[in-house]
Amino acid sequence: MAERIEISVIFLVYMLLMMGIGVYYYRRTRNMSDYFLGNRKLGAWVTSMSAEASDMSGWMLMGLPGFAYTAGLNAGWIALGLALGTWANWQFIAARLRVYTELAHNSLTLPDFFENRFFATSGALRIVPAIFILIFFILYTSSGFVAAGRLFETIFQLPYLTALLFGAVVVVFYTLVGGFLAVSRTDFIQGVMMFFAILVVPVGAALMLGGFSATADLIHAQHAEFFAPLTKPDGSTLGFIEFISLMGWGLGYFGQPHILVRFMAIRHAEELPQATRIAMSWVVISLSAAILVGMVGAVYLKTPLAGTATETVFLTMAGELFPPVVAGLILAAVLAAIMSTASAQLLVAASAFAQDIYRRSFRPEAQQGELVWVSRLSVLGIAAAAIYLGLSPDNFILDMVAYAWAGFGAAFGPALLMCLFWRRTTERGVLAGIVTGGVTVLVWKQFAFFGLYEIVPGFLLALAAIYVVSRLDAEPPAAVTELFDRVDRQ
Repeated sequence: MAERIEISVIFLVYMLLMMGIGVYYYRRTRNMSDYFLGNRKLGAWVTSMSAEASDMSGWMLMGLPGFAYTAGLNAGWIALGLALGTWANWQFIAARLRVYTELAHNSLTLPDFFENRFFATSGALRIVPAIFILIFFILYTSSGFVAAGRLFETIFQLPYLTALLFGAVVVVFYTLVGGFLAVSRTDFIQGVMMFFAILVVPVGAALMLGGFSATADLIHAQHAEFFAPLTKPDGSTLGFIEFISLMGWGLGYFGQPHILVRFMAIRHAEELPQATRIAMSWVVISLSAAILVGMVGAVYLKTPLAGTATETVFLTMAGELFPPVVAGLILAAVLAAIMSTASAQLLVAASAFAQDIYRRSFRPEAQQGELVWVSRLSVLGIAAAAIYLGLSPDNFILDMVAYAWAGFGAAFGPALLMCLFWRRTTERGVLAGIVTGGVTVLVWKQFAFFGLYEIVPGFLLALAAIYVVSRLDAEPPAAVTELFDRVDRQ
């Protein structure tokens, strides 16, 4: 009982700190650019840590270790795909997107950019992407709420529904009041916490088992298959389609709105090389440590975990390894991971509704203050839908994230790449690509053709649709190509 009280105090202090940051930045939020992009004034450290914290989320501390708990180094293919995708995103997308969105009428959201990129007036390039953003972010945010529910359920023995609602309220509060500046500042804090937490747990467990060499020998003796990255948990060999599916996670980076918006918000494009180095160091070390958590946990924990409980391996190890105060800090890092991504997703989904649906379709004359309040109200509606989808605790967090990740990657990744790098891209081509990618993921997921991860066919078909439709379409107007050339000259 005393241990639970100590952990509760740590959690309470942490949540009050995050809420305090939200209230502070609430008072500094004056307009839509402040609320959604922090008025483009984030430095390299905050940009990089915020991007990666909002990217990796609770699945890095729960979903990925849970997969590694049963699959060993087989889980490394997801990590490798993600690391390569992260590098490509920072290396090729970040700087050009930062420049392009500012020149394209100071675009605040991804749909905003698509429309401004082509000087489009029909509204389709705002409304269609915004619809897909709402669909997939409700699912994505739901996975975060499920992770929060599982966290509070595990630590405090709360009923799952109570735990789910409690976690959701905390996330919604500081997203609601603070906007982008609050989320980015808290993401920086949470990124640091996640980094140290994911390192200290496998290292602590290995030391308890007699050191790194002894731990490796123990894993080899009990789970020799863990060291065979081409062997699946059931002992069969990893096939080509399964390999492509695992590596295909990397494709998703080009279309994740909550990550891309960080690139749009950095103070100067010249700071991006430093931000890239920081982000890549964080990603490589953190993903490697997450896999180690699962592998070491398989020999450290005396009671085997099964089913969705495998995704609590990090939580269980932290509780057993450390005294309550330290365990409370580490478990607060899990909450940090969940809060960082869920809040970022709520913010982007709210911006899609306010800026790209409400203002475009219903209230074109809406003023800045009205749009900020509409965004805050839409956060509540989106969160309610996400809570509803998360009511069942039986879903695997990793599966829920994979579905949403594929949806964004296929719907927006090819569209963004072609918008940034192909001068001949047309408005109709991009619209065709967004619809093709998003619908392919929604349909493919239901039938699981060939066992192939839905992002792969969705991404490829979207690229093909953009190319074919753009080629069949008339040349882009002179204003569109002139804007493209201006970006080239920057």
